[in-house]
Amino acid sequence: MSGLLRTALYDLHLELGAKMVPFAGYEMPVQYGLGVMKEHLHCRARAGLFDVSHMGQVSLRPKSGMVEHAAIALEHLVPVDLVGLKLGRQRYAMFTNDAGGILDDLMVARRCDDLFLVVNAARKAEDLAHLHAAIGCDCDIVELTDRALLALQGPEAAAVLETVAPGVSDMRFMDVAIIDTADGPLWVSRSGYTGEDGFEISVPAERAEALARQLLAHEAVEAIGLGARDSLRLEAGLCLYGHDIDTGTSPVEADLAWAIQKARRTGGAREGGFPGAARILAELATGAARQRVGLRPEGRAPMREGTALFAAETGGDPVGTVTSGGFGPSVEAPVSMAYVPVDLALEGAKLWGEVRGKRLPAEIVRLPFRPSTYKR
Repeated sequence: MSGLLRTALYDLHLELGAKMVPFAGYEMPVQYGLGVMKEHLHCRARAGLFDVSHMGQVSLRPKSGMVEHAAIALEHLVPVDLVGLKLGRQRYAMFTNDAGGILDDLMVARRCDDLFLVVNAARKAEDLAHLHAAIGCDCDIVELTDRALLALQGPEAAAVLETVAPGVSDMRFMDVAIIDTADGPLWVSRSGYTGEDGFEISVPAERAEALARQLLAHEAVEAIGLGARDSLRLEAGLCLYGHDIDTGTSPVEADLAWAIQKARRTGGAREGGFPGAARILAELATGAARQRVGLRPEGRAPMREGTALFAAETGGDPVGTVTSGGFGPSVEAPVSMAYVPVDLALEGAKLWGEVRGKRLPAEIVRLPFRPSTYKR
């Protein structure tokens, strides 16, 4: 795996027996000794620790010194209300292009002196270039390459992290805070990408291994790899960039309209003003031509990414394609997400997926496949 980058936890991954694979330009752990199935179930039952240091961490510091000015500048790139984002809170957002497609999805947190962004690993370079080109005159844009990012997820995550960072148990879902600890401050958000209650923790890279060992010392915590991370987010009905969303997919098609607040919609205080607004606002008003849906295939055979979908058991052209799919360990059944024409995107309707040359039935179901357990 020559030429791949390594996170600050690389040596610890090897010590823990991780199977390493290339992912977004990094050597990353896909699984440990427990295996994907047991790692997934452990995270749902207790607490799982993920290395997500490959993600991009970016600070937007307004040159005016007023954080609201950074929010105003960033709103020119996303269809999300950032001016209304309160101190100590974060929101899910997406960069859009002029055609209304999604360049990347990201998290935006409002802190005292800056906006803190977490972007996808595979899009870091493009996102930074996009920010510099569009709002570089308004903000100092700094990629924080000296920090690692850990995610602690699961029903026991709060109790475990409380022993290290007192006060985190009082945080609500999507709160952000800088927590003083015996080993220095941690940047903590109560969020994650598993559908479970949990936290993402930004820590100086030189302290990441010590923090990871401290958390793993708890009997409730196991190290979790990319394999289980993918099955956890799939059960939670969460999009993966480059698979379920991309530059040709609009937020409305992707069932992400919930992330576009009233202020940015037609008639809102700051209507439009973001790339692709004409298409996105029109789709919010009248609907999109296709829709992301959940699928529950009958039987035990998963319908994986790329599976063609048909409206009937025989004949006809494909009407859609699976974008993510696999076996859901918590629901004990195969689960998939796909895009289909809106007139077919009816809960309870049946489609057929072509698996190994045979069409198998699948029912359209409401997302997520398993209810989320965020602390509201």
